[in-house]
Amino acid sequence: MPDRFDQQSLNAFYQQESRRVLATLIRLLGDFDLAEDAMQEAFTAAWHQWPQAGIPANPYSWLVSTGRFKAIDLLRKRSRLQARETAWLEQQELLSDAENFAEPTGFIEDDRLRLIFTCCHPALSKEARVALTLREVCGLTTEAIARTFLVTPSTLAQRIVRARQKIRTANIPYEIPDQTIFAERLQSVLQVIYLVFNEGYSSLLPAAAGTPDLASEAIRLTRLLHELHTDDEINGLLALMLLQESRRATRVTENGDLILLEDQDRSLWNAELIGEGVSRVQEAWAAGNPGFYSLQAAIAALHAEAASAQDTDWHEISGIYTLLLNRYPSPVIALNRAIAVAMHEGAQAGIDLITPLIERELANYHYAYAARAKLYRQCGNTDAAKADYGKALNLSDREAEKAFLQAQLRAL
Repeated sequence: MPDRFDQQSLNAFYQQESRRVLATLIRLLGDFDLAEDAMQEAFTAAWHQWPQAGIPANPYSWLVSTGRFKAIDLLRKRSRLQARETAWLEQQELLSDAENFAEPTGFIEDDRLRLIFTCCHPALSKEARVALTLREVCGLTTEAIARTFLVTPSTLAQRIVRARQKIRTANIPYEIPDQTIFAERLQSVLQVIYLVFNEGYSSLLPAAAGTPDLASEAIRLTRLLHELHTDDEINGLLALMLLQESRRATRVTENGDLILLEDQDRSLWNAELIGEGVSRVQEAWAAGNPGFYSLQAAIAALHAEAASAQDTDWHEISGIYTLLLNRYPSPVIALNRAIAVAMHEGAQAGIDLITPLIERELANYHYAYAARAKLYRQCGNTDAAKADYGKALNLSDREAEKAFLQAQLRAL
């Protein structure tokens, strides 16, 4: 925080620290709504007082302490909540010493980590976890999140309100889970983050003005999580997202048409992101027993390091997919493995693996039909390729993908 106070410095401080202040107030108050109101009141007070009184030695503690007293004022105004006020006053007496708000040390003391685990609690629906995480942990506005998910702000706001009510009524603890269930709960957190990333990455087009770049937000959140807690799977997920993000600029043409991985201009891939991603993959694997995200990151690294599609080590990639499928059975992973096998052993080998998947679990999955269509075309079976591209076209709901599939049909 600079000595000289001005609008710009306060705005910068708000962007940097508001989520940390909010996380601590939520811990102290046990109420998302009250904590958010108190935080806004505290920053408003800072705006009025700091120009005259100067910037406090510890702005974070000042804001938390001010937020506490603002919360008391807010509760007093809500006279019908007398019982709640009494409980709060009892609580604040225990926390009256400003030293209680000193910089936390050690991951178990970090309020932001508590907040992440609370927002990603498995008792909440997937949609609620995503919305709450983006709102409370990332600090995105309700309107911006609503624009991203193509819902009205009121719908998104209700989703957040219901999630907060669920946390309150279900007594979901505002805490970091103990070691007996930490790994399981961490998986829920990582799933939410990767869901956020995929929502942004799969859109193909740059985020519109005023709409958050969800892929970047997911990477930023994972960096924060890694900063708060060291874990190989956090590192693996960060590596996976960095490697995927490195290809973003080459995934569509200027007209928004989809460009397949094998046709992308690799000279335009972001070398800095690839370098960091590969380094993190190596760190995750060096620890031994790589997990779900570390295995996928290793596959992404093999793609990133190949000079061309023809130079890709498909034998190694199909081997990692086999390991991934054995440990984390999934029809989508099986599909990806089938594609890798086709690149290594030939198109018919891939068709033989994809067909039973379509007959069972992936009957409505357009990527499966598109993948098999390509293999049919390579085998010279034009009629079968046309049929599968047509099915994929009917199942796809993204304009760029539809345009790509229509182009493939026209080319047959």
